[in-house]
Amino acid sequence: MSTYWVVVPILGLGTYLIRLSFILLMERIPLPQAAHRMLRFIPASVLPALVLPAVLFGKTGTTPLADPARTGAALVAMLVAWKTRNTLATIGAGMAALWTLQAVL
Repeated sequence: MSTYWVVVPILGLGTYLIRLSFILLMERIPLPQAAHRMLRFIPASVLPALVLPAVLFGKTGTTPLADPARTGAALVAMLVAWKTRNTLATIGAGMAALWTLQAVL
């Protein structure tokens, strides 16, 4: 138990320093405009990467498209994203659709 409380702060400090080093480096190193354009798309690409496995494989993680509520909510979210291009509206519509479909199905 005591080893745990020694390791956790060390890992937290290491994680903080690694993240801080990138922030400090990005301020000092000029990046080309193409790199700045690519970096703007990282948040937009992370969210689908986190959501897609849950949509495709459901709770079991093995059967493709096993959960119709998740698949329907993803379709609603994609439609809202296409029409509004608003991240918060997409997340809100997807969550509302998921809760509604889970209650109905």
